[in-house]
Amino acid sequence: MNVTRRLDQHLPSTYPVLTIGNFDGLHRGHLALLQSVVKSASAKGGTSLVLTFDPHPMTVLSPTTPLRFLTTMEDKLIRFREVGICETLCIPFDKSFAGLTPEEFVFKILRDHIGVRELYVGEQFAFGKGRSGRIDDLITFSAPAGFIVHAVPPVVIDGEIVSSTRIRAMVQSGDVGRARRFLGRYYALAGTVIEGSHRGRELGWPTANIRLPQDRVIPSDGVYAVQTVWKGRVIESVAYIGTRPTFDAGERLLEVYLLDEQPKLYGEDIAVLFVERLRGDQVFDSPDALTQQIDVDVRHARGILKAAALSMADT
Repeated sequence: MNVTRRLDQHLPSTYPVLTIGNFDGLHRGHLALLQSVVKSASAKGGTSLVLTFDPHPMTVLSPTTPLRFLTTMEDKLIRFREVGICETLCIPFDKSFAGLTPEEFVFKILRDHIGVRELYVGEQFAFGKGRSGRIDDLITFSAPAGFIVHAVPPVVIDGEIVSSTRIRAMVQSGDVGRARRFLGRYYALAGTVIEGSHRGRELGWPTANIRLPQDRVIPSDGVYAVQTVWKGRVIESVAYIGTRPTFDAGERLLEVYLLDEQPKLYGEDIAVLFVERLRGDQVFDSPDALTQQIDVDVRHARGILKAAALSMADT
C-alpha cells in the first residue's frame, strides 16, 4: 500500500474509488466501508483509496480539548493494508483545510486533486467548513464533479449503531468484552516494559509494567484477563490498571502478570489485548489478602482465556 502525505504528491490513478474518515478504532462499521471500496475498485479494475487526516481534525478545531484515541495512525495504516487498500492519503489537517466550504471540498479536493469516480461514505457523513455539508449536499455536488456517491448504512449490533464514540465509552467503563464485539478484535495497548517497585515479585506475582499512553483510551481501573503479545508470541496473562491503593498509591500503570512463564521483559515492547474485565480496583487489609485475591483472579482468568481461545478456534 502506498502512503501519500500531501495531496500535491498524489499521482493520478486508474478509476479511483475512495472513502473518507478518521477511522479511529477501525471498527466493524469502518470495515464495511473499506471492504465496499476494495470490492468496487477490484470489480472496475480501479484503485482503492482512503483519505484520512493527521493530525486529527479536533486538534486543530478544538486544541484545548483533551483527546484520547482507540488507535494510533500506525495501527490504521496496518489495517488499511490488511483490508486491501491500494493507497492512503494521510494528509495534514490545518486551518486552511478546515475553512473549505462543502462545495470547495468536493471540487478542489475530490475532483481536482484525487479525480474520484466513486465515493463510499457513511449515511451520517459530514464535510466542509463547520461540518456543514451533509450527504444530500454531497450527492448534489457529485454529478457535476463527475463521481458517484454510495451512502453505506451503519453496522448495528444488539440494536446499537457501531461507532467510535460508543466503543470509547465501553472501553473507559471497562466493558472490554463488549467493545471487542463492536471492534471485531480485542482492544489493545502497547508500550515498553519499565522497571517497577518489585512489589509484585515480593508477593509472588511478578509483573511487567508499562506506562499508560496519554493519547489513548484507557480501560477503567481494575483487573482483566488479557493476552500479552511479545515478539510475535501470544501469552495468556492477567493485567491490572491502577495506582495500587493497598500500598502507597503511585503512578497509574498497566501491570501484566504472565501465566506459566516469566521471561525477562525489561526494555522489551509488548502489546496487551484486553479480553474480559474480572473486577474493579480494591483496597485490601493486608498483602496476604491481596495475594489470595490474585490467586482467585488468576484462576478466573484461566477459565475466561480458555473459553476465548475455543471461541476463536470456532470462528
